[in-house]
Amino acid sequence: MQRTQSPLLGRLARVNPTTVFLATLVLVLVALFAPGPVGGLLLLALAAGLVWLMVTTWPVQAPATRVIRLVMLTLLIAVALAKLL
Repeated sequence: MQRTQSPLLGRLARVNPTTVFLATLVLVLVALFAPGPVGGLLLLALAAGLVWLMVTTWPVQAPATRVIRLVMLTLLIAVALAKLL
């Protein structure tokens, strides 16, 4: 780890990817089945975390990966806003 990197990024790099996937899947399912505003707020919290991760990893991503991530983030925010309304 470089001196300029955040310790949080180092900890995230050591997390088991399967655990992260399953935890995210549970969060999305709970948010989708939760009533209106609660589910929307959970999805917006997930979107905020993804925005932070995207901003952090943006320089090292290929252009095609950037486009896919932006599309998926847009879809997540659209579903979250639909749940809020």
